[in-house]
Amino acid sequence: MTAVVTGGSAGVRTAKVAETKKRSSARRSKIVKATLMYAASAAIGLGIWSFLAWWYGPTTIASPAEVWSAAQELWESGVLWSSITASGQRILIGWFLGVVIGAPVGILMGRISIVRQLLDPYIEFFRFIPPIAFVTLAVVWFGIGETSKVVLIFYTSVFIVTVSTIAATVAISENKLQAAANLGANKLQIMKTVVLPSSIPGIVTGARLAMGNSFLTIVSAEIVAADQGIGSMIWQARNYGRIDWTFVGIIVLGIMGFIFDRILRILSSRYLARYGVK
Repeated sequence: MTAVVTGGSAGVRTAKVAETKKRSSARRSKIVKATLMYAASAAIGLGIWSFLAWWYGPTTIASPAEVWSAAQELWESGVLWSSITASGQRILIGWFLGVVIGAPVGILMGRISIVRQLLDPYIEFFRFIPPIAFVTLAVVWFGIGETSKVVLIFYTSVFIVTVSTIAATVAISENKLQAAANLGANKLQIMKTVVLPSSIPGIVTGARLAMGNSFLTIVSAEIVAADQGIGSMIWQARNYGRIDWTFVGIIVLGIMGFIFDRILRILSSRYLARYGVK
């Protein structure tokens, strides 16, 4: 009898090991396939880019080789790195302030009707005005230093986060709120244990959208009043007739946005997964 049980246990362990190996092999196959697809897509994109550069000439479209050479030139001179750090710092500070302020305001507007009635007209008015319209005023009010750029990034972020948070807060099931109230929770406890956790996916979504809009704003802000930054570098490229520098700036912005968004996704999915963030 003991031998039968032992044999059965060994068979189960063998089956589990085989299943684990099968899943691991399938995962590796999926990663390899995705990598090959990305590589193929990149190769096709570079091929089309090279053809267009050859067809229209270097004065209109810089080739990948010319852009790579320009990137090396800007990197060795220190211009590229200083531009990346300047723009990245402005984006992160303005975006962070927009999330920190927009999320609480959105929760309050979603749960307290009088707050929503008071603030909703301003939210709906200002969120349709593009940040570039305030560039001149930002320089006049806050000077040509870092504050004006950070304020513009904050402006473009805060309304997106606020609206997304309002939508997430309003969508909370009344059954959850009623159940918490029936268990004796007061309004503050309901806010902490039900409303805030249920709003986190909406806050994260708003934060990601705000990050994208921050990159749209930073170029216009730096073109008007900045000595460093990707936007300033692109404007200088125009003044010097360096179309290859312009391409470097555009590509760097795309890479920075991809990295920032990927980091945000990884952190939110790792630490906020229990709240439904994916």
